[in-house]
Amino acid sequence: MRTAALRLEPGSDLRAALEEAAAERGFSAACVVTCVGSLRRVELRVPTLRGGSRTLALDGPLEIVSLVGTLAPDGAHLHVCVSDGIGRAHGGHLLRGAPVHTTAEIVLLELEDVRFARELDERTGFKELVIRKRG
Repeated sequence: MRTAALRLEPGSDLRAALEEAAAERGFSAACVVTCVGSLRRVELRVPTLRGGSRTLALDGPLEIVSLVGTLAPDGAHLHVCVSDGIGRAHGGHLLRGAPVHTTAEIVLLELEDVRFARELDERTGFKELVIRKRG
């Protein structure tokens, strides 16, 4: 296993920075181990009752309560939960456009025996995770 510890500074786009960090290190199957910090704003893709999705935009400051997901060379799947100024939590699929407020401290882990890829799944309509053995 290889790891990467990151501290993102104010204004850094959380999702873009994670994708760039994994690419710079040549990670082909990474996951988020932990993340703490805050965001100025966030856009989340959230599900609807009829099986679709919509975008929820929240202005901060927002505390990052959790961040989980996988990073492949051709895309990421990240879910975040943030809390607002009264402790109300909001979560969903993290979209680009989430600038760091004060800091974001993140640890990534690469799985060395597999490769991740994202391929369109006709059943879901999304690019879904495909796991392949390395070598």
